[in-house]
Amino acid sequence: MAKTVLLPMVCALLLLPGVLLSQERFDGNWLTKLTCPPKGSTEGYTLRFTSVILNSNLRGERGTAGEPGYLLLEGKIAKDGSAKLSVNGVVSSRKYARGVFAHKGEDYSYDVKAEFKETEGTGTKNEGLGIVGRACTVDFVKQAAASQAGGR
Repeated sequence: MAKTVLLPMVCALLLLPGVLLSQERFDGNWLTKLTCPPKGSTEGYTLRFTSVILNSNLRGERGTAGEPGYLLLEGKIAKDGSAKLSVNGVVSSRKYARGVFAHKGEDYSYDVKAEFKETEGTGTKNEGLGIVGRACTVDFVKQAAASQAGGR
């Protein structure tokens, strides 16, 4: 009887780390680089900020919410590493924003199709009709666990 109970418990304990690792495959701090090249009279830019993935949910912020220059990147990452992320922000300057109605302080949003691996990821902005959009890219690099604990 003891062997009957003991064997399943040992097997469960041996498999538990694998289950935990698969659930937290992407969890951690990620350096995020968003690059939008110049297009026409609109200047290009590169933004760098930290994103956090927790329970496969990504969230990255840059700036102060509601203020010009603010950006929020968020979304769910599937088990296979694919993700549809959303970007919401506030225009910092018309020289970096495309469109007739893009003025400092105006809200904007777009989607990013991304693909994550264990320590890196890439994404591309949905360009819409391609007339006013531009091919922005996002690069992600996962930080080592020691960096996540403040270097301890």
